Amino acid sequence: MKKTHIIILIFIAIAIAVLISFMGDLTTYDTVASAREKEGKYVHLIAKLDKTRPLEYDAVKNPNYLRFTAVDTLGQTTVVVYHNAKPTDFEKSERLVLKGSMKAGEFECKEILMKCPSKYKDDVNANKKNLTAN
Repeated sequence: MKKTHIIILIFIAIAIAVLISFMGDLTTYDTVASAREKEGKYVHLIAKLDKTRPLEYDAVKNPNYLRFTAVDTLGQTTVVVYHNAKPTDFEKSERLVLKGSMKAGEFECKEILMKCPSKYKDDVNANKKNLTAN
């Protein structure tokens, strides 16, 4: 074999090894049921804050403890425990991406990403007013 063939084969082997290592880091978005099946494994859970259930957060007593109930898109609920400060405008968020793992029936959250309501939603009446003013 020529040296170029050997170099190309080594390059291909390295590329395959890199791809396999990245595949181990891939996470998918899970529901509450699939997160319960993967207890102890790190998952991303898409949910909304259940506003009908109480939110436990006392900034004076323990500013690094937030406990709430989350509802996924299928309507299943889970209790979420977050050991960090409550994010700003947490109650106003439309959707939450919770990163963490299920432990003993509760979701131990490490990070919360929020999708907040848009500030730029179209106001039809304001748009008509602007159009007629010009």
